[in-house]
Amino acid sequence: MDLGLAGRRALVTGAGKGIGRSTALALHAAGARVVAVSRTQADLDSLVHEPFLEVTKEACDRSFDVNLRAVIQVSQIVARGLVARGTPGAIVHVSSQASQRALTNHTVYCSTKGAIDMLTKVMALELGPHKIRVNAVNPTVVMTPMGQVNWSDPQKAKAMLDRIPLGQFAEVEHVVDSILFLLSDRSGMTTGSTLPVDGGFLAA
Repeated sequence: MDLGLAGRRALVTGAGKGIGRSTALALHAAGARVVAVSRTQADLDSLVHEPFLEVTKEACDRSFDVNLRAVIQVSQIVARGLVARGTPGAIVHVSSQASQRALTNHTVYCSTKGAIDMLTKVMALELGPHKIRVNAVNPTVVMTPMGQVNWSDPQKAKAMLDRIPLGQFAEVEHVVDSILFLLSDRSGMTTGSTLPVDGGFLAA
């Protein structure tokens, strides 16, 4: 199915591995001109999930830097370029099911992902007059290398899988396909939305 992405410019952050890398490759295969940016020091793998009573200032600052401030800054670069050229466009943020459902020991992560969802809505409101659409995808656990390591404990995995009606974690391709759809003209009347890619977790 042609998504109409050929010849378009695409900026992909976190393109060194996982969802970012797969998205960049899929966009390239669809004929888009891709600029890929990999994370270095601000790598999500090193973020620590702490109980609320043990959250430190350092962990809080680092999570907000990676999960929110960096997204704002990159989105501003993209949006300003589109506005300056008078070009319509689409921006897709990678949020999480944790933005809408509390998870134990994920105080800061849930908070920053909740902020991403609201950022998406505010950007959609302000950038709509420029014909720039802004949406987010909200995956469950995704079987990236990091996901496989963090959810390799069968007991831990079962507790989460029991809450997912489809009974499985997401593969990277599930998230990438949703991102490509939201970037394409096939979602031309969709903006300010959060798209669960969660196997029904948020519906349960």
